[in-house]
Amino acid sequence: MELIKSLILFGSAFLGGMAVFFVTKSSTKNLKLILSFSGAYLFAICALHLMPEVYSSHNPMVGVFVLVGFAFQIILEQFSEGVEHGHIHVHHHEHGAAFPFGLMISLCLHAFLEALPLASSEAQNELLFGIAIHHIPAAFALGSILLQSNISKSTTIMMLALFALMSPAGFILSQNLGPNASGALSQYFDYIMAIVIGIFLHISTTILFEASEDHKFNLYKTIAIFLGAGIAITIFFLQDSHGHVH
Repeated sequence: MELIKSLILFGSAFLGGMAVFFVTKSSTKNLKLILSFSGAYLFAICALHLMPEVYSSHNPMVGVFVLVGFAFQIILEQFSEGVEHGHIHVHHHEHGAAFPFGLMISLCLHAFLEALPLASSEAQNELLFGIAIHHIPAAFALGSILLQSNISKSTTIMMLALFALMSPAGFILSQNLGPNASGALSQYFDYIMAIVIGIFLHISTTILFEASEDHKFNLYKTIAIFLGAGIAITIFFLQDSHGHVH
């Protein structure tokens, strides 16, 4: 089962990035809809599953680490420049576009940390779906930036594969960090979870704020947002009706 989940995480990011070779610029509007959907879904998952779970420990420091995660994502975005939100920025130097090392490092770190809460058995499948959907536009933006930076196709594919491997690596590590795992690091799981919640809250709220460009009503984005949140809420109540404890 872990292999299947790892393949889903890898495949969503890698195929999302590879789409840059086939999708025309006019089709990228659909990626914004996916982004709006994933932002609403991730926010709902945080509110319904992750936050109640981490706060159930009654550890007063949990809230501090949520704020740390929120601030850490702000720092990461100084290097990624919002690729997590589907933004595409290319920096040119005197000798042409430069390889975006800061972008790759920050984005890979973000993807790695993003998968750490997957050790939570209660929300594992729901969160897996949210991360997978979220990675599609992020990987597409990464591929676009690499190509526009005059990076060769082969190197672009290698970098996309590296990015796609980060979430499965985080997921595998989370199996050893989970609350039921034995080991020195397992005692810090609540803090790690809280940091990731902060990251999710920053990512999801930024996506939702950006969904209404210039405060203009966009029917399709609004539908995508309510659909993402609605699915998460529906799953929550279906689980509750079957006797699951949250």
